[in-house]
Amino acid sequence: MTGAGAQDTAAALGVERYVGDPGAWDAFVARTPGGTFFHQIGWKDVLEQVFGYTAHYLIARRGPAIAGVLPLFELHAPLMERCLLSLPFAVDGGVCTADADAQSALEDAALALARQCGARYVELRDGRTAPGFHVREGRYSRFRRPLQSDDAAELAALPRKRRYMIRLGVRNGLTADTAHADPALFHDLYAHTARRFGTPVFPARFFGALLERFPRDIAMLTVRHNGVPAAAALMLLFGDIACPYYVGSRRDLFRYAVNDFLYWELMRYARQRGARVFDFGRSKVGTGAYQFKCLWGFHPEPLCYRVHALGADAAPERSSGDANLRRLQSIWQHLPLPLTKALGPFLVSRYGVYYT
Repeated sequence: MTGAGAQDTAAALGVERYVGDPGAWDAFVARTPGGTFFHQIGWKDVLEQVFGYTAHYLIARRGPAIAGVLPLFELHAPLMERCLLSLPFAVDGGVCTADADAQSALEDAALALARQCGARYVELRDGRTAPGFHVREGRYSRFRRPLQSDDAAELAALPRKRRYMIRLGVRNGLTADTAHADPALFHDLYAHTARRFGTPVFPARFFGALLERFPRDIAMLTVRHNGVPAAAALMLLFGDIACPYYVGSRRDLFRYAVNDFLYWELMRYARQRGARVFDFGRSKVGTGAYQFKCLWGFHPEPLCYRVHALGADAAPERSSGDANLRRLQSIWQHLPLPLTKALGPFLVSRYGVYYT
């Protein structure tokens, strides 16, 4: 795949398919503004391995030098429209470049690829704008703030109620460690939380694959009460950012302040790992998770995704707040936990990407 681009003093701009050399791809992502954990080739490897998705990764080059990258996945499920999405199960991740010409070339190549695949639309989660793309905003927000220099400064930066809850967790004898990463243990805690929110659960092997593929960039922190696992999180580390992306906890132990203690310990561990920014992740506006993050003193940052429809019809508008989906979520919350563990992975792999 090639595309015409503006000339510079070195070479013409072209777009090609990614065919290897993960080191060069990841190095470009790491040094480029807008690069995220999800842009890394490891995310591609895990989604292909666990879910069998078809990836189409594009590289813009000027001569041999990488000028931009765009990771895309081709998605299609029964009763759903075929689409190209960047990136499944990710907060953000679309065009990664600091070059306007490379951005345009990658967008043109993505639309051409979508037409070849018979996709109805292309969705890019990068907060950018471009002619022909409709920006979706106001549905989700993310929460980030700088980490402080030490525990005392971190506590002082938190609202009074959060400080009280953290100290309550300490008085209740909660402990935290990152020494023993157990995907099965985490999956059980995560399944409890997913059912509580009416959300199908990811397969256990997804978390195992993440820990295996990113041994230095993903940490599992577990909180215990009297030796019993009470809460846990998988935290993604990228550059100077730490993000507890997947979290699980037992509701019957909430009275011990396990969730507040979990996030406090995550902040402490992130600082130990050299992170400077704590990313609380993404939440739908108006939900309990959204309010919880606001109570921690984090300010919401609206997320903007953009969609380009192919053909006369507009791209479908979907979210986890759709009325029909809310009814299904209510049913899911009352299913036995073992049944949600059995059915959840199938639903997530086929349909979850359309609503996340």
